[in-house]
Amino acid sequence: MGSRLSPSEDNILRAARALQAGELVVLPTETVYGLAADASQAQAVQAIYTLKGRPPGHPLIVHVASKASAQRWGVFDARAHALASAFWPGPLTLILPRQPDAPAWACGGQDSIGLRCPSHPVAQAVLQAFAKLDALGGVAAPSANRFGRVSPTRAQHVLDDLGEQTPLLLDGGPSEVGVESTIVDLTTPKARLLRPGRIRREAIEAVLGGPLGGQEADAPKASGTLASHYCPVTPVSVVDEDELDAALIQLRAQSDGLGAVSFAASSAAATAVSGQAGRMGVYARQRPANPEVLWLAAPSDADGWEQTLYDAMRQLDRQQLARIVIAAPREGPQWDAVMDRVSRAAVRA
Repeated sequence: MGSRLSPSEDNILRAARALQAGELVVLPTETVYGLAADASQAQAVQAIYTLKGRPPGHPLIVHVASKASAQRWGVFDARAHALASAFWPGPLTLILPRQPDAPAWACGGQDSIGLRCPSHPVAQAVLQAFAKLDALGGVAAPSANRFGRVSPTRAQHVLDDLGEQTPLLLDGGPSEVGVESTIVDLTTPKARLLRPGRIRREAIEAVLGGPLGGQEADAPKASGTLASHYCPVTPVSVVDEDELDAALIQLRAQSDGLGAVSFAASSAAATAVSGQAGRMGVYARQRPANPEVLWLAAPSDADGWEQTLYDAMRQLDRQQLARIVIAAPREGPQWDAVMDRVSRAAVRA
């Protein structure tokens, strides 16, 4: 198993040198932990795809220390400059036309490229150190987990997922944001929101001075936009908060009538179902009426949900339950990122 290291100056330089040497490194960011490689080295980028089990045509996001570094990779227009100035460093990814001479290994075969400048101090320190060693200074870094599973927001989550294959890992503590970055596509005349995140739609529209479009059929492929994603092994149901108790009764009745194993999406889940006799776990703000369910209390606000959602799903997934039930609030656009993640977690690939 790779080294789990504190983010000391020596270890930050060690991580930067490992990236330069074509090795993989796990970096903490404010969103989730990332599995990082030098984006200019084809074999290093391929190692990310191999370790994650990620489809080859699914693009990665290139992380940089600054807007100046980003401009070596993507073509900036006035909108890109405005958004980068407003939200970088931070949890915003811009999809831009790729510079003609920029390496394409992380782009999934597209002419566009996803770029982000993270705000986490450890990620920033590594990226700045790496930029002194590499002229392009770009690091491809998708979430440090098996493809399609729940993203890691703690160093232990990475170790749980990658096990003995974990590369050098810098432990930067729990992720402050907890869900992946907002993605905005700027490859067309009308900017489009491809994935919601902590940078809200209304904040982006205020900078751009007009409404964002959505992810249409011709939008570039982008990270985290597949129908099934962020999935625990245990099957997930998403219900309206006000209908939680009724939904639990209905789900239990379906389980009793059809057999609990019918809910399982894998042999691991099937074993869990038989072991727990159909017991369900619930993530909700209010305690369910049914005392037999395992309840984890959720925060009251959208930011708190984003920060804790993946850790909560992982906690419940370890309990060998028949099903995870998420009672997600629907109280306005600030909940868009939460609803996006839980809806994808509920779709079985």
